[in-house]
Amino acid sequence: MTTSLVLTVIAPDKPGLVELISNTVATHQGNWLESSMSRLAGKFAGILTVAVPEANCPALINALNALEAQGLKIVTEVSNEPVADQRKALTLELVGHDKAGIVRDLSQALANRHINVERLSTELVSGSMSAEELFKAQADLLAPADTDLDELQDALEAIASDLMVDITLN
Repeated sequence: MTTSLVLTVIAPDKPGLVELISNTVATHQGNWLESSMSRLAGKFAGILTVAVPEANCPALINALNALEAQGLKIVTEVSNEPVADQRKALTLELVGHDKAGIVRDLSQALANRHINVERLSTELVSGSMSAEELFKAQADLLAPADTDLDELQDALEAIASDLMVDITLN
């Protein structure tokens, strides 16, 4: 039997961090399943899931905790994800002039409708016609099967209007 672990990692960025983590996982017969890792503000930040034989789980967790001596802060959680019910997969794209509150307002509208953010990627880019910064966001969402997509679209359009951004929902 295997155990699924979710790891969050942060460390000062330097070459070899992924190798260090992956070697630790492999040494304990773990299997690297999926991950998202980035360099942000000089830090290496990531989240990943691994499957490990149940008997090796405590030793792997101890080995990951021991990596703190090398500058890695790793939080490990056992995943007890329930079987997913039927949900609608949606993608959302947003672009507009940067201002405080965009992510807050968007995430509030989604949470109020019990829509789960599966992946969120944001960035600031220079506007092509001006020196103003544009805020861009892309999100993969899971909505309950009974979500009224017309009502969701109306709510997102209201937010887009208030924030002066463009939101596309697919």
